[in-house]
Amino acid sequence: MHTLTANDAKRNFGELLLSAQREPVKISKNSKDAVVVMSIKDYEELEAMKTDYLRHCFESAKQDLAQGNVVDGEDFLNAL
Repeated sequence: MHTLTANDAKRNFGELLLSAQREPVKISKNSKDAVVVMSIKDYEELEAMKTDYLRHCFESAKQDLAQGNVVDGEDFLNAL
């Protein structure tokens, strides 16, 4: 992943937009990673993957509950 400083991103905003269409671009500020700029297509794909993962987790939890595969919350916390 290509990295730009915030100042470089500001000065070359058009170039940043073009680069982000090809691959995500990391922007750093004060030598710390701050944000990632990505294409809308990549963002939408990422959001869809998160939604699919959450849907999978809920379905798995519903199956566990239906099968009686549960753990008492207090016991779980005490085990930590």
